[in-house]
Amino acid sequence: MKNKENMEKREFSELVSTMNFLADEVVSFGKKTEIEVDAFSEFSMLVEKLPPILNELSDNSVVLDKPSIRKSLESLENELRRAKALTKSSNLRHPIKQIEDMTHDIGRSLGVLLVASLEVSIDFREKIGTLQRQMMNARFDGSSSMTSSPKSEFFMSETRMVGEIEEEIVHVSIDDVILQLKNGNDEEFAVSLMRLKEYMRSGKLDGGLINEEATIAFLFKRLVSCKADNRLSIIQLLRSIAFGNDEKKEKMVEVEFLSAVVKSLTRDSEERREAVGLLLDLSNLQSVRRRIGRIQGCIVMLVAILNGDDPVASHDAAKLLDILSSNNQNALHMAEAGYFRPLVQYLKEGSDMNKILMATSLSRLELTDHSKLTLGEDGAIEPLVKMFITGKLESKLSSLNALQNLSSLTENVQRLIRSGITGSLLQLLFSVTSVLMTLREPASAILARIAQSESILVNEDVAQQMLSLLNLSSPIIQGHLLEALNSMSSHLGASKVRRKMKEKGALQLLLPFLKENNIKIRCKVLNLLYTLSKDMTDELTEYLDESHIFNIVNIVSSSTSDSEKAAAVGILSNLPASDKKVTDILKRASLLQLLISILYSSNASKSPSTNNLIENATGVINRFTNSSDKKLQLVSVQHGVIPLLVKLLSTSSPITKSRAANSLAQLSQNSLSLRKCRKSRWLCVQPSTNAYCEVHDGYCFVNSTFCLVKAGAVSQLIEMLEDKEKEAVEASLVALSTLLQDEIWENGVNFIAKLSGVQAIIKSLEVGDAKVQEKALWMLEKIFKVEEHRVKYGESAQVVLIDLAQKSDSRLKSTVAKVLAELELLQAQSSYF
Repeated sequence: MKNKENMEKREFSELVSTMNFLADEVVSFGKKTEIEVDAFSEFSMLVEKLPPILNELSDNSVVLDKPSIRKSLESLENELRRAKALTKSSNLRHPIKQIEDMTHDIGRSLGVLLVASLEVSIDFREKIGTLQRQMMNARFDGSSSMTSSPKSEFFMSETRMVGEIEEEIVHVSIDDVILQLKNGNDEEFAVSLMRLKEYMRSGKLDGGLINEEATIAFLFKRLVSCKADNRLSIIQLLRSIAFGNDEKKEKMVEVEFLSAVVKSLTRDSEERREAVGLLLDLSNLQSVRRRIGRIQGCIVMLVAILNGDDPVASHDAAKLLDILSSNNQNALHMAEAGYFRPLVQYLKEGSDMNKILMATSLSRLELTDHSKLTLGEDGAIEPLVKMFITGKLESKLSSLNALQNLSSLTENVQRLIRSGITGSLLQLLFSVTSVLMTLREPASAILARIAQSESILVNEDVAQQMLSLLNLSSPIIQGHLLEALNSMSSHLGASKVRRKMKEKGALQLLLPFLKENNIKIRCKVLNLLYTLSKDMTDELTEYLDESHIFNIVNIVSSSTSDSEKAAAVGILSNLPASDKKVTDILKRASLLQLLISILYSSNASKSPSTNNLIENATGVINRFTNSSDKKLQLVSVQHGVIPLLVKLLSTSSPITKSRAANSLAQLSQNSLSLRKCRKSRWLCVQPSTNAYCEVHDGYCFVNSTFCLVKAGAVSQLIEMLEDKEKEAVEASLVALSTLLQDEIWENGVNFIAKLSGVQAIIKSLEVGDAKVQEKALWMLEKIFKVEEHRVKYGESAQVVLIDLAQKSDSRLKSTVAKVLAELELLQAQSSYF
């Protein structure tokens, strides 16, 4: 059973190749044998005639790889294996008889192949029949008879193999055959099909003895209900009937007949292949072409077969689809099924009405990204752009809508830019002609998509042109223009564009939109303002007065959109932290309390918008923890900012972590001056021993001295040193370094070491950032002043330090040398100083 399964899995060519090899082996062994030399020699000569036949089979494998032929070949393969064993044997009891039997068995297998090959050419069947006859007649006792002509042998052998059917035909009337075709069970129907094939071969079908129309009707009717093998035979027979005869094809054009064939498109590969072939054979009739496209599922299945892995069926499906595409409705159905070439061809070469029809259809199709890519590659963009630029109103509208549908794919945006459409779109937006107003919405949508590509920056005036259109446009167009402007401003190479926008009064133009009731427009304005504010921090306060700031805080308070809140808070985070007037306005607007509430209630992993909101809100808190304003720090701490910042150290965003660490660093800078000394005579009530801080050597409290130790932040800051982002590592080092101030440095070193932080600081030297390395080296210099730590960590640090000394810039080398000197690996007077 297992062997049979393996045989079924083999490629047809592999099967034929194996048989060729076996035949060669049989011939070789037969000629070398030392027993019955003459008999084996004659046997070898007969087997030698097999390879040419097998090679012809292999050359036509696409057509001939059918179950019946494969089965006959597998039978022949088995006989050749037996023949090989026979020729190799040196102990044969009755060699002549065994050789004859073997030859006849091979002949019988050839006969099975002959019957299975009724559909192949007459010449090829003659070759099989000749060899089959020779083998069946072979005698190795001196009475071998092989003198008949090849043609007579062929007909004799074929007569022998189909003799039973021919014999039955003599005794069975045509009416009986038709009756079995109409009413017989599956077995009777199969036999009647064979008889009908023989009638066709003998010319009785063309001779008028059979009612062709009725026969064709019976065949189509049985096609719907019979077994798979019989369905395949029916379709093959119908193809034979129709071949090269339009008059017979006309009898197959009824919709119900064609529908039966279309159903076979959904079945196994061989039946599907023959069904496509039959439909293609019939498609030269106009009535068939008209009807096929209307049969439900036909075009969908043809497209599926076109994209399948059967080369013959795919080739025929392609030809049939091409023929059917002469009808524009069929071309539209093909596009719906994912085959776009006919539609694109109409866009390129069709009449104006057909171009509009195709473009309109394209604008309404729900397209996957793969379909959009295929349409772009097939050349749909260029003719659509041409329709927009040169066509009349209906052409412009349909093409723009189609381009809008295709422009969501990056590859198609590049094709649009190369087509030169940008200038024409802007020109359309500036137009005041009433008939063109309907075109402005799709035009602005396409511009928004084009602006996502940095290629648009080639034209520096585009942004200014869009800005000037903002107040002249409807809300939908305003939205698209704002998206386009934000995309353009966000590109890495857009600094020049942003500067020009600022010079042309972009901020003055955009700020009134903060009072816009249309939330979508307001959100897009905020996003653009946020983008522009990133590199014009100092100029922001020139344009944002108190009312604007209160408007922005109010949006943060009232908006239900995290995206809008994130942009609004982002603008506030870009206001200069040193501007006390702005800080005072924000305090009066109760922004700090609002941000603390947002940060406590937001889930950092929820969405990109939420993450942006958390990052920006943490950035604003830096303003309220400024180390130069202890009173402001105290207000912030009393609102619960420290535990919030410690919580934010464990978020996934490196930006949030680094900003939280920076705020904690600012607070910690004042912890030393705010501590309560143990021996202070001003302490009326002695604090509990739990309040003592081993780093600050005094009494520390989170809410009054802002102590990192009491806040439980140190271990998390040490953990942050392992972050992959250098900004987070640097911020952590800055915060930890506040524990190493001159007066308390040794306490701070010991505490960091107690929490396993020294090794993490050494590891941070490998980050590869000069600022990180500089801060880490400063800390290590202090750490290695303590002998215990020098002994414990010096050896692991020296490899990194020596490598850094060799590779770092001159600015760092001096610091590296000092640390190496602490480890006594370098003299203090070294040239590194």
